Amino acid sequence: MHLSTHTWMRPEPLEVTLRRAASLGYTSIEIAGEPDRYAIDETKALLKKYNIACWGAVTIMYGSRNLAAADKAEREDTINYMKKVVDLSAGLGGEIITLVPGTVGKLQPSASSQEEWTWVVQGVREVALYAAEKGIRVAVEPLNRFETYLVMNTSQALQVIEEVNLPNVGVAFDPFHLNIEEPDLFAAIRRCGDKIFDVHLGDNNRLACGDGTIDWPKFIKTLREVGYKGGLAHESMPPVDRTSRGAFGSKQLEEEPWDVDAGTLQFLKDHASGVLRENYYHGLLAKTAETILPLIK
Repeated sequence: MHLSTHTWMRPEPLEVTLRRAASLGYTSIEIAGEPDRYAIDETKALLKKYNIACWGAVTIMYGSRNLAAADKAEREDTINYMKKVVDLSAGLGGEIITLVPGTVGKLQPSASSQEEWTWVVQGVREVALYAAEKGIRVAVEPLNRFETYLVMNTSQALQVIEEVNLPNVGVAFDPFHLNIEEPDLFAAIRRCGDKIFDVHLGDNNRLACGDGTIDWPKFIKTLREVGYKGGLAHESMPPVDRTSRGAFGSKQLEEEPWDVDAGTLQFLKDHASGVLRENYYHGLLAKTAETILPLIK
């Protein structure tokens, strides 16, 4: 196993992200699935400069990105978007993509459950077939009930995998989400077994590893028991203290203009906490590294 980090939580220049990650002992990234933002050659040069590998990419599901959309054109656009995320990962030497089936934050269906399930399975299958041609594995990520009504636990993810029936489809295991949805986090790891293709890192409160209640030594030990050898991708996004005690969020958030598309910025505001201050964000990555690196060395 190796320590990785997502890039979507703070829309800063990639070189800033890589410099910080390298200084803290991270050895790879799971890059935000925004293919238009990352030119392959330039990104590869930066990765080489900081001796950071691309572990993979994650779909960023906002707006009309939704495999379960009632509108066929939206489903087709989503599949095409996901194929571009596959291209991004493959072009950077990645091994996986994390695939979230539905729009993050969408909590109401737009068609019957049977129709939506069929569309999700068909969509994941089409993306996975394309990914297989590129040597990329697809990790389906369950989210908690407050972010989706679709795939919310490992049993549902495993059902998608069973029905897609392709060897390059597995589970992205995120203990923040699954700590909410699974009665036993460690039994869930064992149930997924060798179908765990990716692991995200956030504590039960989505703070950095070690700032919550998850038993990280036991978590890493259980991953070893099922033979997991891939990336552990830091993905903490804490709640913001918007009271006077927290200076109305100013201790954690930056309000300066960001050179990023409106969709990504709105995604951060709607489904995370906004754009975190550099020193606060640095501390989150440092805490995760401090907690996890001794367990995997």
